[in-house]
Amino acid sequence: MVKLRDELRASAADMWSGQPVEWCITDGLLAYEEALEEMSARAALIANDEAPERVWLVEHPPLYTAGTSADVADLILPDRFPVHKTGRGGQYTYHGPGQRVVYVMMNLKRRRQDVRLFVTALEDWIISTLDTFNIKGERREDRVGVWVKRPDLGTAREDKVAALGIRVRRWVTFHGLSINVEPDLEHFSGIVPCGVQGHGVTSLVDLGLPLTVHDVDVALRQCFEPIFGPTVTQSAL
Repeated sequence: MVKLRDELRASAADMWSGQPVEWCITDGLLAYEEALEEMSARAALIANDEAPERVWLVEHPPLYTAGTSADVADLILPDRFPVHKTGRGGQYTYHGPGQRVVYVMMNLKRRRQDVRLFVTALEDWIISTLDTFNIKGERREDRVGVWVKRPDLGTAREDKVAALGIRVRRWVTFHGLSINVEPDLEHFSGIVPCGVQGHGVTSLVDLGLPLTVHDVDVALRQCFEPIFGPTVTQSAL
């Protein structure tokens, strides 16, 4: 895995698609159905070379999403929040206020047609962003997401601070990742997050950092460009 990350960094310039990636932030709470519709439409345009790639940062009202591997037994409180079935990989996740959701629409035909390498790049992007705030995020081979050790809560305790799940259609990616900035962590109790038991969920504020989603946005953009190439600001949707 270390070798793969080194290869990624060494070939960062080769991953640039040849044009800047649109960087778009939507303020307020965006309906999940609206996000899915917009994402799907944009991915189709990108696949047809009719629109540039886009990174879209949003927040959603409280809801649960079910990925393609979701086990209904992991939906503990099905009536608590709306549940949306989605075509991304993974299991059940929670989205809500205080969580930065990042939808990543990229054309791997213009970069590297290697989904595993792309997922590794997303993980490295998250880890680099957390490092900006002196948080050591780590990947785990046996569970998805980015994790932080919590020795204050027990020697073996680890909490998830960021999740990711993507879909690829015609070599264009969509869906993406989420970072817990200051969501209501109790809302995660309605599901088994990503099907992982025995570990918890945390946020940057829970870890003692008085941050806002906009603070995280700045770090996300700074850490994105060394991996994926330049960005250009796009008006909010």
